[in-house]
Amino acid sequence: MFKPTTAPNRRKLLVGAASSLALMGLTGPALAQTAGGYDDGRLYKDQNGQLYRKRAGQYVPYSGPVVNGRPVDDPSAAFDADDYARRRAERYGEPPPQDAPAVEARPAPKQAGYPVPERPIDNGPVDYARAYGPVEGEPFAVPPIPYKKFNQTFLRAEVDYRTNEAPGTIVVDPRAHFLYLVLPNGRARRYGVGVGKQGFSWSGAATVNSKQAWPDWYPPKEMIERRPDLKGQVSKLQSGVGVPGGSGNPLGARAMYLWQNNKDTLFRIHGTTEPQSIGKSVSSGCIRMINQDAIDLFSRVNVGAKVVVL
Repeated sequence: MFKPTTAPNRRKLLVGAASSLALMGLTGPALAQTAGGYDDGRLYKDQNGQLYRKRAGQYVPYSGPVVNGRPVDDPSAAFDADDYARRRAERYGEPPPQDAPAVEARPAPKQAGYPVPERPIDNGPVDYARAYGPVEGEPFAVPPIPYKKFNQTFLRAEVDYRTNEAPGTIVVDPRAHFLYLVLPNGRARRYGVGVGKQGFSWSGAATVNSKQAWPDWYPPKEMIERRPDLKGQVSKLQSGVGVPGGSGNPLGARAMYLWQNNKDTLFRIHGTTEPQSIGKSVSSGCIRMINQDAIDLFSRVNVGAKVVVL
């Protein structure tokens, strides 16, 4: 499995000296906006051979087909994302892929929606009082979770987990309401999650295409018209009419955006304003986590990581 370079090192590769970055064959001027919302029609390669494309001024991993040194946006390679998008876009509150805004261009580390502190990884035993206490240093409040009132099965834990997936892979088991981050030596970090209701679930393999802290949410016009309570929450944002990131945003403190075959699945792993929904099938298809757990997972997962939903 490819292990991406750290964000600081990758930034040096991609914006540093020309000798650090290889530009693959492209003749003629680049397109201002190519298929998939990319900034140009180029492929970029770092010193480890990993390919990237540029979107909204940021470099994102590319693993799709290449012809004559150029990326190919192949609709036939899609997993039927368009059909999936039509079925759940309205319910979840995001436009279909062809109407989706490009990745937000806020300058922040790790493709975050807001600047957030780099958090040290704690691989010791899970101390619930600390793990689910208030999170300091965030741009918005993350209140403590009354974890003693929760089903203890769905609290964060390190467990034995046998799988053929490589360490660093995320495996979601919707029926059991668990998300596993695969670790070496037959272990995994397990989190309780809320999953999609019947008709809005999804399974398959994807990659983490981008990550955002305190992301904005863009419900479709139909949802805003159907739900008067949303009219007072939405405002004009940089990518359209939506709910700005914050403590009341349904996507919570963190979101990881999943793509398959260079196409947005509209499937996300994100925090929630409803921690009591963890362990239940209540969402519109996405994987929701307690905000403290979403923050912990976000700090451990790199863009480009593999995600398998069983």
